[in-house]
Amino acid sequence: MGKRKSRAKPAPKKRMDKLDTVFSCPFCNHGSSVECRLDMKNLIGEASCRICQESFSTVITDTANGSMNVSGLTTLKMM
Repeated sequence: MGKRKSRAKPAPKKRMDKLDTVFSCPFCNHGSSVECRLDMKNLIGEASCRICQESFSTVITDTANGSMNVSGLTTLKMM
């Protein structure tokens, strides 16, 4: 009698690198002054500058399959 065929193990999932959460401000051009925060409980994304106090907040529209779409601007991969 022959040996049963063994199934090949699935390939390991590739891990995405974490994205930066600190950026330079498009209004005052100060480097590393904009912080991004994502409130997953209320589905709100917020970016604010510590220097010129400008801020932008928007609704997180899609959180399927571990990635999220923040009003069509950016797709981020959650870790």
